[in-house]
Amino acid sequence: MSILVTGGAGFIGANFVLDWLAGSDETVVNLDALTYAGNLENLVSVREHPAHVFVHGSIADAALLTQLLEQHRPRAIVNFAAESHVDRSIHGPEDFIQTNIIGTFRLLEAARAHHGRLSESEARAFRFLHVSTDEVYGSLAPEAPPFAESNRYEPNSPYSASKAASDHLVRAYHHTYGLPVLTTNCSNNYGPYQFPEKLIPLILHNALAGKPLPIYGDGLQVRDWLYVSDHCAAIRRVLADGRLGETYNVGGWNEKPNLDVVHTLCGILDELRPRADGQPYATQITYVKDRPGHDRRYAIDAGKIERELGWRPAETFETGIRKTVRWYLDHPDWVEHVTSGTYRQWTDRQYGASA
Repeated sequence: MSILVTGGAGFIGANFVLDWLAGSDETVVNLDALTYAGNLENLVSVREHPAHVFVHGSIADAALLTQLLEQHRPRAIVNFAAESHVDRSIHGPEDFIQTNIIGTFRLLEAARAHHGRLSESEARAFRFLHVSTDEVYGSLAPEAPPFAESNRYEPNSPYSASKAASDHLVRAYHHTYGLPVLTTNCSNNYGPYQFPEKLIPLILHNALAGKPLPIYGDGLQVRDWLYVSDHCAAIRRVLADGRLGETYNVGGWNEKPNLDVVHTLCGILDELRPRADGQPYATQITYVKDRPGHDRRYAIDAGKIERELGWRPAETFETGIRKTVRWYLDHPDWVEHVTSGTYRQWTDRQYGASA
């Protein structure tokens, strides 16, 4: 038995692969294109694991997908592969269209063909789980209830629009072709192995380097924060027992303004790694021009997944953020390799400079 995980060298995907292999002997076929945020150093602990098969490639490569599905006959596909940073989508949206829309379409086509080749019992057991984002729902007013699965889609960035399109394709393949799909829409993840363009690792890296801590606008944009291991546990629950064709929102029940998150990080660093001059890290906070179309608030109502599948996050923001800071402090080599780009040297040697 095996599962195919796409995007399994990225932040959430790598955490999922590591968690899966820690709790199961089932083989993971891990397909990743190793773009800027895909990092094989995330997977160094399972490099020699007999149940981990890494494949360098794209979900937009139809021939490769067909080959992998015929060779490994996975019982499930878990699709993490995506371009995922709003700022990058504003400056260069085409990559987001290619990966998030065209790539998902080709993965669905390959999955549909694979599903049709399976025996009756294998076809009944097969699942296609698509991992998406709360950003497809748009922005919430300050007093509005959190996003439920019934909220209409109102994406506001090229990133969220491309993810919304992929969600619609997944839904259509279930209703049109009977593909047994599941979709999860998650809130902001944080934790180990996150590429330092996102808020929390960026703030940690800049703080320790003595650089400014950039805050968009007034810093009062509100996000719901989800510890990545909790997200992985939710995906496992949905994969095991989710109702076919359904969407499950996955959130941390932790709404925080960005500025509060930054002050929390500064406070933990003041305790665990004080500045040499004795000054608080918060003195490094600086405000920068807000990004175009910046959504003001996201919040997830994760009640459905708790009612139907019994999942609820194990970490509070306070426990999860402290674990996260400690991980980054304990792994300076990983941070240095990522921020300097040297983590790509091994990839280039293995797969060529185009990887």
